[in-house]
Amino acid sequence: MPDHFLPGQPAVPLTLRRSARARRISLRISQLDGRVTLTLPRGVPEAEALDFAQSKQDWIRAHLAARPTDVAVGPGTLLPVEGVLRRVAAGPGRGVRLAGEEIAVPQDNSGRRLQSWLRELARDRLAGAADDYARALGRDYARITLRDTRSRWGSCSSRAALMFSWRLVMAPPEVLRYVAAHEVAHLAEMNHSAAFWAGVERIHGPYDAPRRWLREHGAGLHRFRFLP
Repeated sequence: MPDHFLPGQPAVPLTLRRSARARRISLRISQLDGRVTLTLPRGVPEAEALDFAQSKQDWIRAHLAARPTDVAVGPGTLLPVEGVLRRVAAGPGRGVRLAGEEIAVPQDNSGRRLQSWLRELARDRLAGAADDYARALGRDYARITLRDTRSRWGSCSSRAALMFSWRLVMAPPEVLRYVAAHEVAHLAEMNHSAAFWAGVERIHGPYDAPRRWLREHGAGLHRFRFLP
């Protein structure tokens, strides 16, 4: 729940966060979900932060207006699946299936069914890619988990556990495979040093294009809302 609201039409939810490392009030708008966060140094009154947000309201509203609108997934939605736009259509039976340029899904709980189907497809693609890159690296990973993360596309823990956003399956396959290679490379280098990036290139090959795609278009994958 937001802590406060910036008054106006419409009111803008504001989340306040205190940080011991902050030296001044800062303002951030998430590219993923449009959340407006005010970070305050310790000891700064909330009223001062709210006044700061009020002084920046034209900037805040301009950025929110420029952000792509969210899409509630249902019949007629154009949904990217492995980088290809497919039109969601009502289909027979209880399963989800690709049919030409359409993705057929039962009408009842269509969003939930589509999300479950995409997660399973993502698990298959990511596990296959991680297996390939781990073999090339000569390292084993412990497990793979999928989440709907907003701050990162993947991670690798010190215990060799890999985590990925299932929304990667909506991106082109080369983007998904780049993220898999990136996280597998952390099995050897738990940092972003030159040695790490050399490892990514050794097991994946050139990665500039998929990395750039993710920076430029990745936030758009979070526009799609599957559950009410």
